[in-house]
Amino acid sequence: MGKGASKLIDEEKAVIDRVLPRKSQFVRQAAGTRTEAQLIAANIDTVFIVNSLNHDLNLRRIERYVLSTYESGASPVIILTKKDECTTEEVDAAILQVEAAAINVPIIAISNITRDGIDELMAYLPHGHTAALLGSSGVGKSTLINTLLDKEMQGTKDVREADSKGRHTTTYREMFRLPNGALLIDTPGMRELQLWEGESAIDTTFQDVESFAAACKFNDCRHNTEPGCRVREALTNGELSEDRFQSYLKLQRELAYEKRKRDKKAQMEEKNKWKKISKHQRDHHHFRKMR
Repeated sequence: MGKGASKLIDEEKAVIDRVLPRKSQFVRQAAGTRTEAQLIAANIDTVFIVNSLNHDLNLRRIERYVLSTYESGASPVIILTKKDECTTEEVDAAILQVEAAAINVPIIAISNITRDGIDELMAYLPHGHTAALLGSSGVGKSTLINTLLDKEMQGTKDVREADSKGRHTTTYREMFRLPNGALLIDTPGMRELQLWEGESAIDTTFQDVESFAAACKFNDCRHNTEPGCRVREALTNGELSEDRFQSYLKLQRELAYEKRKRDKKAQMEEKNKWKKISKHQRDHHHFRKMR
């Protein structure tokens, strides 16, 4: 059913009566070559996108997480950990970079050592609220769980000094009830987040690019050499970074590719279904003739 699934339970018999419809679901393309969705969490109100301030800050990865979060129906909040390992100037610079990649998304810099920023984070975890922690290994998700629970519930491991990348501490999804009644889902570290769907969330995630594109002279502008292209103008004068625009194009291509794969799979399944129906009809007709 997926972590966070809502169920109705008979209190006397302890039997699940039925599974309630999901109000949100965070899904990614499953690892491997099969075209298959992998459910990460369901019925979540907020996705905490956790990144480390030391050497793990990856703006393109953040864009992927934000896109998938909007598509899930939940609200994104970006958590920047290990604030205590950086200077004030470094923290401010990192926040400015993230703001450009995640427009209008709340950003909170925290320290699990000094508890700086924890109260601000808790404002997004009121009683009855459900949130999920998503991010790479070594960014401090398990340590954050321990901080919020005020006890050692999750094991932690040191990151490699060479590249600040961590080893998987959490190997399965687990839900915790916080002291104030909020629910928090911890997930294994993900180095790659392959998109499953997200067409409807592109405009929200890249609202700056979409705004420039809407001002182009031609509605079908491809933002290459067309006259009156507002996107090219924004790239030239520095209003839009080339890295962000290329990320926008890359994610659009990836979503289109995944959609083609899903459509092809659906066509094959439909074809196989009708082949079975035709075979059944032929067998039935042959049986009747034999009688």
